[in-house]
Amino acid sequence: MRIRPRPRRRTVAGIALLTAFVTTAALPSAAADRHERPHSPHDGGLSATIRYTEYGIPHIVAKDYANLGFGTGWAQAADQVCTLADGFLTVRGERSRWFGPDAAPDGSLSSATENLASDLYFRGVRDTHTVEKLLATPAPAGPGKDVKNAMRGWAAGYNAWLKQNRITDPACKGAEWVKPVTTLDVAARGFAISVLGGQGLGIDGITAAQPPTAGTQRRTAPSKEQLADAARDLFSQDGSDMGSNAVAFSGATTANGRGLLLGNPHYPWQGGRRFWQSQQTIPGELDVMGGSLLGTTTVSIGHNSRVAWSHTVATGVTLNLHQLTLDPSDPTAYVVDGEREKMVQRRVTVPVRGGADVTRTQWWTRYGPVVTSLGAQLPLPWTATTAYALNDPNAVNMRASDTALGFSKARSTDDVLRALRRTQGLPWVNTIAADSQGHSLFTQSQVLPRVTDDLAASCSTPLGKATYPASGVAVLDGSRGDCALGRDGDAVQPGIFGPSRMPVLKDAPYAENSNDSAWLANADRPLTGYERIFGTVGTQRTLRTRGAVEDVAAMADKGGLRVADLQKQQFADRVPAGDLAAADAAKACAALPGGSATGSDGTAVDVSRACGVLARWDRTMDTGSRGALLFDRFWRKLTAAVPADELWKVPFSAADPVRTPNTLDTAHPGFTTALADAVAELRGAGIALDAKLGAHQFVVRGGERIPVHGSTESLGVWNKVEPVWDPAGGGYTEVAHGSSYIQAVGWDGGRCPVARTLLTYSQSSNPDSAHYADQTHLYARKGWVTERFCEKDILRSPALKVVRVRG
Repeated sequence: MRIRPRPRRRTVAGIALLTAFVTTAALPSAAADRHERPHSPHDGGLSATIRYTEYGIPHIVAKDYANLGFGTGWAQAADQVCTLADGFLTVRGERSRWFGPDAAPDGSLSSATENLASDLYFRGVRDTHTVEKLLATPAPAGPGKDVKNAMRGWAAGYNAWLKQNRITDPACKGAEWVKPVTTLDVAARGFAISVLGGQGLGIDGITAAQPPTAGTQRRTAPSKEQLADAARDLFSQDGSDMGSNAVAFSGATTANGRGLLLGNPHYPWQGGRRFWQSQQTIPGELDVMGGSLLGTTTVSIGHNSRVAWSHTVATGVTLNLHQLTLDPSDPTAYVVDGEREKMVQRRVTVPVRGGADVTRTQWWTRYGPVVTSLGAQLPLPWTATTAYALNDPNAVNMRASDTALGFSKARSTDDVLRALRRTQGLPWVNTIAADSQGHSLFTQSQVLPRVTDDLAASCSTPLGKATYPASGVAVLDGSRGDCALGRDGDAVQPGIFGPSRMPVLKDAPYAENSNDSAWLANADRPLTGYERIFGTVGTQRTLRTRGAVEDVAAMADKGGLRVADLQKQQFADRVPAGDLAAADAAKACAALPGGSATGSDGTAVDVSRACGVLARWDRTMDTGSRGALLFDRFWRKLTAAVPADELWKVPFSAADPVRTPNTLDTAHPGFTTALADAVAELRGAGIALDAKLGAHQFVVRGGERIPVHGSTESLGVWNKVEPVWDPAGGGYTEVAHGSSYIQAVGWDGGRCPVARTLLTYSQSSNPDSAHYADQTHLYARKGWVTERFCEKDILRSPALKVVRVRG
């Protein structure tokens, strides 16, 4: 569908009307250094108009992608300069230089546990010109011209803000490490995000990998079964700091026959993986609004006038391993089809604060880097006979921004699918979308290693035969050329699945995902037939998925849905675990002899008062709910101590996956122990068993406590938050990750979408900003921002502030 010209003329006219009120920032040249200058001859002439509305939301208007990138970089720096600058240190490999080698990164751009490992990896990426080569790759395998221009503009805008403004955020005020950036820095940040689930997951193991020597002590290797369990835990969403819910409703369920979308991504509340909200407009070309991951040039999750989309972290495993058979005389050489190949040495040097530079060697193969672990729980020892190489197809994927730009310009859910098929840029997420014509869409269109079940059956090593069924992590025989991943004819790069292999569900009454596999995107239309690496079929769902499917299926059955119904679902704060278990727990508690239970330390605890509290609890995680905190602490202890297959009397059934397992086994000895420990814990912290949740689940901003509703993954709450327990501080005193940029979007037949949004942690991480906690207060009240997408609504904003920025 073509963009109508009339609204575009109004956009330009509206901007012209505001020229008398524009504050012009005459900024110096934004080129970052002389090396980038030959590629950026027009940076000094870049400009954009930024209109700020309530809650500091910028509406950025520019004439082309370079200028739009300029305005976006400028505005992001204004809100998040310290967080952004810290991330650029990471991708430059300079953390050890400024903060020391042993300190820990914030984890937003890699899994490295120490700065030195992070720097060794990212310096290696720089030394080998990995990102430059990807930028030079022609589209569609590489990024398109518009995206590269936006990156160039973003760097210029960020630099212009640095040059023109004084940093007030105490996190980096006066810091020498806040420096101008280049286009390469911006692209490298995108690269780091792309490989989070692959090489980024193995950074410690990549940088620590060294060949065995005669004096190397050989540790007892874990069993295949232990490694399979470790792999399953590593790729499980249960403990992840990223998740999400999203649901699209088709017109068959809505009040006006048009689509609806509710997006609820669960991301960290601090650090470089925060979302930032904006509107991006190029008159006649682009008009999109939503949340962007910091440091990126495009809208990650959002909507335009016709389409809305969101993402959820998918179950597809974005890496695989190749088990190498080593030359008996040389552990740095491996054998493929009987031929010897030498590993490639990459010597990487990192500057270190207060000490000599550190130089280490990384070892690379035709399959990727040698890795000796994936996380602390999954060791992959390099012995005299065996080593493991990590294949990450997203290490040659710099197309995510092209995919996002395709979504931003889409006019229908079919356009969303076409953008995915053309660019194949999404590394680790599903896509859920709805449009104004009443269509709904779910698809797990990821960049995944092309490991078919047949290939895994014929090429898995003994370790792979355990890990692949359990977790989707394939360990293939690297000594056989016929175990190469091959290529699908419709794939944009070798070694990945083509679009025709992706799970897709179109025009279902609802399409929902809560980080389980694609199987139950709609419980009445289950998706099957995909390879194990995408996820499982016929397996137990999480409580969050079960609760979500119950809720959205009931909404779809009821029909007549509006945006207000999405808002109600988002903040219902229903606790599926409570609905399943609280009544049985209260009944079993009341039956305990003498009202006493024995804690894990052997101490008898009077739990009699807890019984009534659990019985009266309203089964929600509202801030005013009494008994919510008691059940939360009890449930966490119970599920940590009792194996999942022993928790319920009625086991899981694939024939009834939403309602099973059920019926809490209160006869299990872990039940009374968990109850006693929870009661003792709250009393020891001076917290009443029936205290309101909001009194003891809060964040502190500007010295003020802001109550937080919602709760943890294991309780199954749609509005997920993972708070930090500090009994000495009064309970849950911060949120590590959870609901972040939330949007409820629909259409009413007019030119403007009907959209309500919320950025739970607010636009800025600077405590001196007026937008440091304003939306967090709104979140506490279960409030929403009425979005100003159309020009008439922007111009009517009582908070309107217009800034003209230029280089």
